[in-house]
Amino acid sequence: MAVTVKASLGKTKYYTEVIAGENRLITDEPTDKGGQNKGFNPFEILATSLASCTAATLRMYIDRKEWDVENIDVEVELENFPLTKLAIFKRNINFEGSELSEEQLKRLHAIADACPVHKILLNEIEIQTKFS
Repeated sequence: MAVTVKASLGKTKYYTEVIAGENRLITDEPTDKGGQNKGFNPFEILATSLASCTAATLRMYIDRKEWDVENIDVEVELENFPLTKLAIFKRNINFEGSELSEEQLKRLHAIADACPVHKILLNEIEIQTKFS
C-alpha cells in the first residue's frame, strides 16, 4: 500500500501545510526552535502515527471479538538519540470501561505489535530522494 503526502512550506518559518488526499494538517516547530507552535512537530507526527494506528488496530480486533471496551487510550513517547542512531518509542495502552482477562490482554499485546505502523518501524527503512 502506497500513500502520498505533500508538504508545502512558504516563507513563514516552519509553518507547513501537509495534504494527503482530501485531508490537511499543519506542522510547525516549537517557539524555542524558531517556529510558532501552530501544529504538531515532525517527531510528534511520527509518534502520532504509531499511537493512532495502534488504537485503530486494537479497536478493529476488539469489535470483531465483540468485547465491551468503552475507550482505548494509546500514549506514545518518542525519545531520539541521534548520536547513537537510536530511537525509543514507549507505548502505554489503557482500556477504559472494561474488565479484560490476562489472556485477553496478552492477545491484545500481540495485536498492538501487529499494527502496520509498528511493523514498518521495525523493518529496514530506505529513503529515496529526488530533486525536481
